[in-house]
Amino acid sequence: MKNIEEYYAPWVKGIPMYISSHIEKAWRDPSLHRMMSNENPNPPSNKVFEAMQKYAKMANRYPDQGLVVRTKIAEINGVDGPQNVMIGNGSSEVFDNIFRMFIVPGDEVIQHTPCFGIYGLRGKLLGATMVSVPMVYKDKNLLFDPDAILNAITEKTKIIAIANPNNPTGNFMAAEHFVRIAETGIPFVIDEAYVEYAGLGMSQVELTKKYKNVLVTRTLSKAYGLAGMRFGYTIGPKEVIDQISGSLLPWNVGTIPMWAALAAFEDTEGLAERVKFNNEQVDFITESLSIIPGFVVFPSKANYILMDCGATGKTGKEVLAFAETRGIILRGESAKYGSDGWFRVTIGTREENQLFVDTILEFFGMEK
Repeated sequence: MKNIEEYYAPWVKGIPMYISSHIEKAWRDPSLHRMMSNENPNPPSNKVFEAMQKYAKMANRYPDQGLVVRTKIAEINGVDGPQNVMIGNGSSEVFDNIFRMFIVPGDEVIQHTPCFGIYGLRGKLLGATMVSVPMVYKDKNLLFDPDAILNAITEKTKIIAIANPNNPTGNFMAAEHFVRIAETGIPFVIDEAYVEYAGLGMSQVELTKKYKNVLVTRTLSKAYGLAGMRFGYTIGPKEVIDQISGSLLPWNVGTIPMWAALAAFEDTEGLAERVKFNNEQVDFITESLSIIPGFVVFPSKANYILMDCGATGKTGKEVLAFAETRGIILRGESAKYGSDGWFRVTIGTREENQLFVDTILEFFGMEK
């Protein structure tokens, strides 16, 4: 008789459950400041909360296919209609559905690193080889390298995934490079989880009208502040959306998240307030920490800021440990580009951002 281990698909053996230890820690101790997971510090608006309450009373009914909210998404993004939109349980599930419609074991997925971990999590689960193309660290900036992405393409390349703005670097790639990659014909997923902070004018959604291989993904977890509701979507050509939708679990998006999402899209004032607050606080933190010698603060168009303190002689781990003594959870980053000084902060409340700035200045001996 065979052992149960022999029945697992070979490419999934040993893959552990994904656990976000810093989020687990934050839930166990609510007194900690959650400045680590790119969450929005502002709770849902009253309009969104009212929708949640209304549809909570209908939670005994199965949801529909989201025709109303998909129509709204299409309208906001200037595409033909709901047939161009697929919704999911956060953009993580959206990526899962896209990947499983293209990947078979042995395929390659190109990602531009450092990047969002979900690409690797879902790619490896399906037996793909992740091809990591590093960004270029130059003049205190992490820059996209479109030529390196194109040079990494092989006959086995099945998907190219690029976040715009990138997580964790917070910057955009120039529009012309998206066209170059789209013209390869390879399935090209553009992750726009944070695009609302800079405005939809920075979106590459227009490419989905010209190129059948381009898909744009988004989430309501960031600027809209609905990370706990789990709502994401992708926009693409109708025939491609039709095929990818074949991978959906029935009723994958619940009634409450669906209508809460619609209320969030309709509450344009609420979004504008959150974006304005976030961008002002990014500027506040960036300017406040610019006085530390050798300390690199990367310009960000998102709700997080990447930092490298390697040149100061300190490490990112030391910063994280000190911040935790002040009740702040920050996000660590792996050593790269010859430095182990990397870490990231998520924009918090006004009070949390001041506490973070004071804490970092204190750590580096720059108290006011």
